[in-house]
Amino acid sequence: MSTPTITPQEAQAFGKVGVLFGGRSAERDVSIMSGTGVLQALQSQGIDAHPFDPGQRSLAELAAEKFDRVFIALHGRYGEDGTIQGALELLGIPYTGSGVMTSAMAMDKITTKIMWLNAGLPTPRYAVLKPGTDLAAATAQLGLPIAVKPPHEGSSIGFTKVTAAEQMQAAYDKAAALDDEVLAEEFVAGREFTVAVLGTGATARALPIVEIVAPQGEYDYQNKYYTDVTQYFCPPQLPQDIQDEMQRCAVEAYRVLGCEGWGRVDVLLRESDQRPFLLEVNTSPGMTSHSLVPMAARAVGMSYEALCVEILRGARLKNKG
Repeated sequence: MSTPTITPQEAQAFGKVGVLFGGRSAERDVSIMSGTGVLQALQSQGIDAHPFDPGQRSLAELAAEKFDRVFIALHGRYGEDGTIQGALELLGIPYTGSGVMTSAMAMDKITTKIMWLNAGLPTPRYAVLKPGTDLAAATAQLGLPIAVKPPHEGSSIGFTKVTAAEQMQAAYDKAAALDDEVLAEEFVAGREFTVAVLGTGATARALPIVEIVAPQGEYDYQNKYYTDVTQYFCPPQLPQDIQDEMQRCAVEAYRVLGCEGWGRVDVLLRESDQRPFLLEVNTSPGMTSHSLVPMAARAVGMSYEALCVEILRGARLKNKG
């Protein structure tokens, strides 16, 4: 049992708390690991927290539970894309994390890139692939290697690194099986980082940067969640001015999309000129034993339990009608 970081009075003030995890996305198994951790952490603090799996139970059952607030530990479709957020707004149940519109935009990597480019933020060049797109022309436009991915999936699901033009069709087919449109992105050669952000608007702040060093650079689904071969460095070995710029970009990227509560911004540092490039933002990041937001929080002395409580404190309805 963890030492409580809050008073019994504050724990009681949260009321009946639902922890939403599982769901129906391709990331269901990871969500179960995240949600189980969050549930145990909140209960260890004396909070009246209960599990709820919207992949197995209905919205009518969610309403019947009469939760005072919920912690969203869902990942991917139906949990991170504005769907469950909209349902919670209709049901009048305050929830953690970003609202409907922000969740939908952040889940769509193409929309995210458009927003960032309009704000003058650095992100790799890209092309949108659809049925009938000239793949050879797109390959020539971006140059090899190319990252090909479904824009609405996370955890590297459907991702292919294309290193030869003849691989492009198979990469497109793999991603198109999961999405109507496919994102082809200039592959930025360099080091891989992630920046956790806590707070909302002017109060948003970056936690220490985590560098990810995966075997052969393959930070895929297996190496993210089920192996111990990936190395993490927090803080990384980087000049302070580069760390400062990376954190500034991440917080600005978070704010541009209107994120709130918490999130995680993935960044590549281009080897040729040490320039950061934004890849995506996760508005409901992993909270598993391998996850990076808890790792970054630990680096500033914040326990897993304290992190969960801080996120829960921010639960609210976003529509003010």
